[in-house]
Amino acid sequence: MFESLTELLNQNDIFTVATLLQYWDGLVTTVQLVFLSLVVGLVIAIPLAILQSLNNPFISKPIWLYVYVFRGTPLLIQLYIIYYGITYIDGIQESFWWHIFKDPFYPALIAFALNTAAYTTEIIRGSIAQTSRGEIEAAKAYGMSWWQMTRRIVLPSAFRRALPAYSNEVIFMLHASAIASVVTIVDLTGAAQNIYSRFYAPFEAFTFVALIYLCLTFLLVFIFRKLEARLLAHLRPRTH
Repeated sequence: MFESLTELLNQNDIFTVATLLQYWDGLVTTVQLVFLSLVVGLVIAIPLAILQSLNNPFISKPIWLYVYVFRGTPLLIQLYIIYYGITYIDGIQESFWWHIFKDPFYPALIAFALNTAAYTTEIIRGSIAQTSRGEIEAAKAYGMSWWQMTRRIVLPSAFRRALPAYSNEVIFMLHASAIASVVTIVDLTGAAQNIYSRFYAPFEAFTFVALIYLCLTFLLVFIFRKLEARLLAHLRPRTH
């Protein structure tokens, strides 16, 4: 089986320098898109999670609605709405913004960032809600203000508890980024589609990309396990 596969690959020249460079460019685009989406999403999610944890319906309800909409609709639909919807904004094609948003990378970045921000908001909010009452009372006893207590006590402990769930969200975003190719972004999946259309070798092209995604996933799992081992070390039982 492996010999016949090798012969087929050699016949199609699917692993030439030119095609490998296409895969590399697709890998760089995927990593950039996922990394920027996660960073922007996290920056949005942290204040939203803090505000949603407040007992103020005028603040928490709009945030709940945003989270519900983006968690309750498919990411692909969100990508289509943002990608095609930008062109319907009055005057945008005559403004300097069009030089940015005519590149499909940025509408995809907006869609991915808003989507992961919704999921991350719910993850962090749930972790904030699980903060020990004793920690809150101890912070108040020390005379900490609400902001000091949130910054020094609530958020650090919430981040530690949220880490396992957030690692799953990061891996989900990596896998979900494959849909970026539907709006003409040449990411890993887009590179595989281009190579498939050129060499008519779908099995080889997409299997190779699947292996790259698998390696990236293993790398993320390894990084988050190291982070969990470091940040959650105090929860492990001590050995004498």
